Amino acid sequence: MTAPALPPELQDFSLTEMTFWTRPDAFRMKAFAAMRALDSAPFVPLQKIPMVRSKPGFYVLAKHADVLEASRNAEVFSSEPTSNSLMEMPPWAARFFGSMINMDDPRHARIRRVVSRGFSPRMLERIDQDLGVRAARIVDELIAEGPSDFVAQVAARLPVEVICHLMGIPEEHHAMILDRTNVILGYTDPEYNGMKGDPRGLTEPPRLKDVTVTSVQLVRAGHDLFRLVRRLGRDRRGGTGDDLITRLVNPNADGESLTMQEVGSFFILLVVAGNETTRNAIAHALRLLTDFPEQRELLLADFDARIAPAVEEIIRYATPVIHFRRNVTRDHDLNGTKLKKGDIVALLYTSANRDETVFPDAETFDITRSPNPHVGFGGPGPHYCLGVHLARREITVMLRELLTRLPDVRATGDHDRLASFFINGIKRMPFTFTPPG
Repeated sequence: MTAPALPPELQDFSLTEMTFWTRPDAFRMKAFAAMRALDSAPFVPLQKIPMVRSKPGFYVLAKHADVLEASRNAEVFSSEPTSNSLMEMPPWAARFFGSMINMDDPRHARIRRVVSRGFSPRMLERIDQDLGVRAARIVDELIAEGPSDFVAQVAARLPVEVICHLMGIPEEHHAMILDRTNVILGYTDPEYNGMKGDPRGLTEPPRLKDVTVTSVQLVRAGHDLFRLVRRLGRDRRGGTGDDLITRLVNPNADGESLTMQEVGSFFILLVVAGNETTRNAIAHALRLLTDFPEQRELLLADFDARIAPAVEEIIRYATPVIHFRRNVTRDHDLNGTKLKKGDIVALLYTSANRDETVFPDAETFDITRSPNPHVGFGGPGPHYCLGVHLARREITVMLRELLTRLPDVRATGDHDRLASFFINGIKRMPFTFTPPG
C-alpha cells in the first residue's frame, strides 16, 4: 500500500529536515497551525537512514483533543516497542534506553510502582528542604562569577544536582553525567554527533559514516551512565540508605525491587527526562520573562501568588518535550483520521499546547492563564510525568532565588537552540544582571 503524501499545506515547511526544528518559534508555530487546520492528522514521510529500520512515515497528532485521546487509550496507542524515537530502536540502544517509558502495562506498571517510592511526599519533602540551599548557592556563585551563559551557570545546575542527590550519586560524577546527557539528547545536533562544521549536518540525511559515529557516541554515553549506577547499585544491595538507588535495588514491603538492568535504564530516563526538561524550562523561563517584560513585572509584584500559574504557562508556552511516539495496535478512527494496525503517530505536544480551540489567545504568554490544561508534562494516562511535582518545585525555587535577588536579570542576544525534533532545548544563552549592592 502506498503511503499517503504530505498535504500541500505543509509542503513549504521541510518537516523532515533538522533545519525546521532550529527555525524561529513563529515559523514552526505556523506549520503546526496548518496541521491543526486539516480535517485529519497529516502523514509525514520519514527519511531513510543507513543501518536504522523505520516505518515509511508517521501521522502527526497536532490537535489537543487527539493528543488527549491517544494518551488515555494505551490499548490502541502503545508505547511498545518504542515511544522516544520515530525510528525503530536497535538492540544496542534498547539495552540503555529501553526504560519503562517504552513499555505498556503490566511491565510498565510494575516498574513505575517501584520507582514511585522515590517521589513519595516524604522523599519530596526531604528534597524540598535542600532545594533552597542549592539554589542560593548557585546564585551566590553566579554573582561572584558574573554573567556569561545562563544555561551553564544556572539552568543546567539545579536539576542535575537534585537528581544526583535523589539517587545518592557523589558530586564528583555530576559533570560526567551532564556531559553524557548532552550527548544522548543532542544526537541530532552537529555539535554533539560528530558533524560539527559539516554543512550537510542539518539539511541532508545522515550517511553511513555519520550514523556509525553517532551510534558509537550514544553507546559510550549510555554505557558510562549505566556502568556508574550499576556499580553503585551493587554496592548498596542489602543497605538501608535513604537514597533512591538503595530503595530500588532492595525489596520493598511487597518484595519488589528492580534488576540492575532496570535500575540502569531507569536512571538514564530520569537523568535525561528530569534533568534536560527542567533545565530547559528554567532557560525558557528567563527568555520569556525577558521577551514579555509586562509579565515579569506582574510576577514580581506578587511572586508567591503568581508563581504557580506562571510555571504552568512557562511549560505550556515552551513545551520542553516536543513529542512522544505511539504505536497503533489495531485499526482505529481517531476523530476522523483512519489509522491502521502498525501505523505510528507522534503526539505533538508543542502544537497541542497552542491549540486555539482550547487556549484563548494561544500565542500570548500569560502567567495568569486559567484554566491551563496543557500537555507539557504529557497527556493524561499511564505515562503522565512521574516527576511532575519535583519539576514544578525546582522551577519555582530557582526562579524565586534568581528573581528576588537579581530582579533585573534578563537574556541578551540570541540563544543557541539545540537541533532536535524531540527536545525544545537551549544550549547557550547570554544574559546580564546588575550585581546586588
